[in-house]
Amino acid sequence: MTTESIYIRPIGFVPGPQAEEGDAIRLAGSMVYAHRFAVILRRDGQVAERWTCSPEHIAQVLGELPDSVGAEAETQWANLTVAHPPLSLGERTVRLDQPQVMGILNVTPDSFSDGGKFLDDPEVGKAQAAAMLEAGASIIDIGGESTKPGAQAVFEDQEIERILPAVQYCAAMGAAVSIDSRRAGVMEAALDTGAGIVNDVSALQYDPRSAELVAARGCPVILMHAPGSGQDLHEGGDYASVVFDVFDQLKARRDAAVQAGISADRIMLDPGLGFGKTLADNTALINALPLFHALGHPVLLGASRKRMIGALSNEAPVEQRLGGSVALAMAGMDAGAHLLRVHDVAETVQARNVWRGLRDAALTDFSDLAI
Repeated sequence: MTTESIYIRPIGFVPGPQAEEGDAIRLAGSMVYAHRFAVILRRDGQVAERWTCSPEHIAQVLGELPDSVGAEAETQWANLTVAHPPLSLGERTVRLDQPQVMGILNVTPDSFSDGGKFLDDPEVGKAQAAAMLEAGASIIDIGGESTKPGAQAVFEDQEIERILPAVQYCAAMGAAVSIDSRRAGVMEAALDTGAGIVNDVSALQYDPRSAELVAARGCPVILMHAPGSGQDLHEGGDYASVVFDVFDQLKARRDAAVQAGISADRIMLDPGLGFGKTLADNTALINALPLFHALGHPVLLGASRKRMIGALSNEAPVEQRLGGSVALAMAGMDAGAHLLRVHDVAETVQARNVWRGLRDAALTDFSDLAI
């Protein structure tokens, strides 16, 4: 039996709609404007046809698609043009009309980037959280289990013991807090202590209780793609076409979350760079990141200090990956990513502010249009 699937990928971008006399869309409510799109039809897992068009002609292209994918294509086009509402996190509101920076606070002894220094001394962790907030982080993402390749799993009560002090002092500072965990008990303890977002690297697959918990609490949730659903999230990373496969798998996890009672407007998506993915896989996903807006949810990019930066920069060690981390954050901004999960908050916020200044200027500077 033949199976068909459709994908609408933004492939051409402009500084603002006036550059194309209005023939451009604001991509998913971000500060990025897209003018050219590829409509890709796959049949039995292979690209069968591909059309390119601007918004002016998208209706014509969609109208000629097979009935089997017509409704999905219309949904994806609507998703590309939707503006996502702000995240409401108790007393905190995080707007998604510009890239927001999420600061990473790992309270683990075996983190790949900070070696446990924020776990051993809570005062050091508290100072780090305060510095990130002062530098402009909109959210602090707290994790108590390393998910690097080969890391040992921890027991739920041990993970709770690690994260609760950090959640408490971050919440006491007035921070919007995200809990980076795949265990429902940890999520529940963190939410009870002041966290407002669940960030699950298993996309609610690891713990069968997690989807029900998130649905009951009504909190925003980040669903990240990882090929492994069991203990090792990195296993099973064999892709026929990594971009389409990750897109389809995130769509399936989104649908499962909605079926479990989680409101669609509380879901965010993360393609999961570095999780069961090669360097070629990671670069393909970053280059295709605008496609993921077609799923209709805010997009998070977590590329900070990851292995791919070392692979592309003469095997630079973790502590020397700032330049590459900022470069990937900029790529995320150019793709319309709503959230950037980073270790180096001050530098990323500065890059974001300069990037935003250029974007704002492009919307008001008409001087070059007559040239």
